[in-house]
Amino acid sequence: MTANQIVILLFIGVAAGALSGMFGIGGAIFIVPALVYFLGFNQLKAQGTTLFIFLLPVGFLGAINYYKAGNLDIKTALVICSTFVFGSYFGSKFIMQFKDQQDIIKKIFGIIIMLISLKMLFEKSDTKKKTEITKSNNSETEK
Repeated sequence: MTANQIVILLFIGVAAGALSGMFGIGGAIFIVPALVYFLGFNQLKAQGTTLFIFLLPVGFLGAINYYKAGNLDIKTALVICSTFVFGSYFGSKFIMQFKDQQDIIKKIFGIIIMLISLKMLFEKSDTKKKTEITKSNNSETEK
């Protein structure tokens, strides 16, 4: 590994950590494309490397800040974590069938990110309804 590559990796880590702390993103949205375009990883190697990062509690300190501010739903996170493990396993097993079709995998990844982006950009926000749902969930949690 060259010094230049190490500097790029350090930048990717700091930037992904900052994005994760600010917006709850970093892995798929930032690290995978950064590895592909800045270090020349193929799509699957970038995805596998990013999954390895999740093995360690990288978001722990950031999550503590959200918890202290009352912005972390532990029950929801635990339910998602319990199934994320299985989804990750079976999803990776499935995609390995297409390991020789890197361009298709990269395009599918790009389409998913684009669709999520478009939904977030053009979705009309019903803040009153969302506030009522949040208040309802919070009152149930307090019981």
